[in-house]
Amino acid sequence: MLSSGKRRLFSALLHVQKRPCQPSRAMRLVQFQTPHLEEPHLGLESGIGGGVVDLNTFDPTLPKTMLQFLEQGETTLSVARRALATQLPVLPRSQVTFLAPVTRPDKVVCVGMNYADHCKEQNVRVPKEPIIFSKFSSSIVGPYDEIILPPESEEVDWEVELAVIIGKKGKHIKATDAMAHVAGFTVAHDVSARDWQMRRNGKQWLLGKTFDTFCPLGPALVTRDSITDPHNLKICCRVNGEVVQSSSTNQMLFKTEELIAWVSQFVTFYPGDIILTGTPPGVGVFRKPPVFLKARVATRLSYS
Repeated sequence: MLSSGKRRLFSALLHVQKRPCQPSRAMRLVQFQTPHLEEPHLGLESGIGGGVVDLNTFDPTLPKTMLQFLEQGETTLSVARRALATQLPVLPRSQVTFLAPVTRPDKVVCVGMNYADHCKEQNVRVPKEPIIFSKFSSSIVGPYDEIILPPESEEVDWEVELAVIIGKKGKHIKATDAMAHVAGFTVAHDVSARDWQMRRNGKQWLLGKTFDTFCPLGPALVTRDSITDPHNLKICCRVNGEVVQSSSTNQMLFKTEELIAWVSQFVTFYPGDIILTGTPPGVGVFRKPPVFLKARVATRLSYS
């Protein structure tokens, strides 16, 4: 799709897959809209690529945003579990617009150089401590929304990442307790303007990472108990149908528990906060010659 003026657009497609060893009734929470709804609703995706069960129709007392849903903790999760175990009407996927599973979080925490194979492609040493930066929540868009290629950058790159969604408030969290603070996982695209990240603004990463639409998420928040091992998932990115990143989350240098413990020394985590856990190799900037995204490019990200 072409855009007006100087802005260039490309489509981002995100797809979450589960491993065969995971429960067949995995809970896949989504935020969605339809032409017949006046406001967004919460739902359950009925399997990968399936339709959606409207949780707010199942129980009208449920909140209509994921943030409020997560803040209520076990109370709302128990309702979602009952819905999952019940034969309910499913809205066809063709009638649903998926939003990001979480919108307007308190913070989006990002981790740099957290894959051993990504460090190798840069020819840099693996870090001794997590490298932390941030995106603003205004960068978040839905999994199938268009991403604006800003006229301020000519070096926009792709980065598929496993994202952790916080479900319980905490500060100074011990690594042994960290998973109790996790609501679930989703897939993210850490879109990056490399010229701004690597050469502009004093080489600080923030501005190159946080242009509007630079954080597609979703479609589903897969609950923690639905994933056997978040550190043994295949993770990949496709551009125009070509696989450009393919690795495993077992390559992560700092696992979810370590990251939560590390970051919570400095900030309080709140329900809905998002942690982007780093990207594997295959990004455009380190190719020879470098390759960057252009208009009419479609990307597909997944973990499985």
